Amino acid sequence: MGPRSRRFVAMLGVLAFVVFWIWGAIAVRGLLPPGPMIDLAVFAIAGVGWAVPLYPLFKWAEAGK
Repeated sequence: MGPRSRRFVAMLGVLAFVVFWIWGAIAVRGLLPPGPMIDLAVFAIAGVGWAVPLYPLFKWAEAGK
């Protein structure tokens, strides 16, 4: 698989993952009691944490140059 194909597949994977990640963050937030500090904590963790599980996909997309 060429580099362009890898990047395209990775882009589709990232889009699918981010959709489910956002859905999961909203679902987790709905389970917790209301409060602005809880909002900040949940969405800060979700906003930073999405890249960690996708790191292997990013490495794979850039491999084989």
